[in-house]
Amino acid sequence: MQASHAWRADSAVFDEENLVSHAGLVPVLELAEQTGLSDLFDEHVRFADERVRSGAANSTPKLTRIIAGMAAGADSIDDLDVIRSGAMGKVFDGVYAASTLGILLREFTHGHTLQLGAVLRRHLIALTKATPVLAGIERRAFVDIDSLLRPVYGRAKQGASFGHTKIAGKNILRRGLSPLAVTISTPDCAPVLAGVRLRAGRAGSSKGAASMAREGIRTAKAAGAAAENILVRGDSAYGNSKVITAVLAEGAMFSFVLIKTAPVNAAIAAIPDEQFVPVHYPQAVIDPDTGELISNAQVGEIEFTAFADTHPVTARLIVRRVLDVSTQDPLFPVWRYHPFFTNNPQPLTAADLTHRQHAICETTWSDLIDGPWNHQPSGLFPANAAWAILAAITHNLLRAAATLTGPRYAVARGATLRTHLIAVPARLARPQRRPVLHLPAHWPRATGWLTLWRAVFTT
Repeated sequence: MQASHAWRADSAVFDEENLVSHAGLVPVLELAEQTGLSDLFDEHVRFADERVRSGAANSTPKLTRIIAGMAAGADSIDDLDVIRSGAMGKVFDGVYAASTLGILLREFTHGHTLQLGAVLRRHLIALTKATPVLAGIERRAFVDIDSLLRPVYGRAKQGASFGHTKIAGKNILRRGLSPLAVTISTPDCAPVLAGVRLRAGRAGSSKGAASMAREGIRTAKAAGAAAENILVRGDSAYGNSKVITAVLAEGAMFSFVLIKTAPVNAAIAAIPDEQFVPVHYPQAVIDPDTGELISNAQVGEIEFTAFADTHPVTARLIVRRVLDVSTQDPLFPVWRYHPFFTNNPQPLTAADLTHRQHAICETTWSDLIDGPWNHQPSGLFPANAAWAILAAITHNLLRAAATLTGPRYAVARGATLRTHLIAVPARLARPQRRPVLHLPAHWPRATGWLTLWRAVFTT
């Protein structure tokens, strides 16, 4: 492409008052209002004492303003100014400056983040009733629990400390903060967030996991899932008696990786070779020992009683084994074993495939890291915890809006949704009867965008 005009230095002027830079926020925020987000903020998020006078005044419109900025791509407090340009102040009420929103975030305490967590769960339930964001949850629901370490570099970050993380298959120490999150998904729908809890970087992966698992199961139930159709999945950090007992108490199923202790190794050795059957993964899975992708393995199972000394639980120990690539002797093959513990009644290979799909929650982490979780914007720990939960609410809202556009965007990445559905320019016109948004002619994503618009405003 080449420029079709002879532009000059004074040919660009910022003077148009009726342009809307992110027209996709109009139907998305309308969906938020229809599902009661502002009412939930009014009901649950309340401030009694303020560090700065009037710092928490009008908290509900300020919180929705932060969500709007995140939906438009903001990953720091300064970036929240992205929706203050042009006619955005005419399209939306309560367009606050980024500095004002930063003051609000600094008013948050641990108790306020728990209030935000309640809003996150209740709003997700409302979204499932208004949109197909969790279609099919009454038949099968997956609750996945996982954590990650988000690096931070400022010395003034509260809670920042060195924790273990894995990069390129190697365990390293890295300074950061550690969010623990629970997602809910179905066989047909991408995962959404049912809970987020920010922790110090040195926090153990399983810290708070039992209560988070309970909240995730209860949220899935409230969204329409039957307890016996919920499967809670996780890696070895969550395969402990505390988490599994919490899952069983809620009536759900579990599928967790177990650390290879002496009893587990003895059970693995008791599985005869002829009981291992081949399994082929339609999508390659990561070998936890080597970090490489594998497509073929063998699986076997044996009945096993875990946590015999504390809270004994008897279920299936399913073991996947793969050949060690470093050994090439066909007469004396060396196998590497990867066990997980489950009461999932599916056939052996199906149960293994279902468990390996736990990695779907990684798509949510990548979406958030590519968006609002790219930074921990404040030096105060509660402010960053509030930021993480607001990012989760934004993620669910975008995901729900995407399901209203049709199948194309139902499982799209968050960056794709922001680019295709949110960052749509428009011109605001005000005829005598009602305002009209004039969007670009021949816009390549017009069909999906108008489908969302009509789904939200046809009421």
